[in-house]
Amino acid sequence: MTDPQRGHEGEERRPEQVHLNRIERRRAKIREEIERNRRGEYRVPTWVLTVVLVVVVAGWLALVFLS
Repeated sequence: MTDPQRGHEGEERRPEQVHLNRIERRRAKIREEIERNRRGEYRVPTWVLTVVLVVVVAGWLALVFLS
């Protein structure tokens, strides 16, 4: 595994540089996700699907037991 404190050539990097690189990678990832969503390549997050499933099952159980 590579050491985040060292660059590609092995030179020392300051923690501020490591932090800024991390922020830039995060911003790039967010930009790419927004571009995918604008093209219509979005996906529904897993937590949303889980919430929908729980609501459907709870509604079905309420219908069965309260009828």
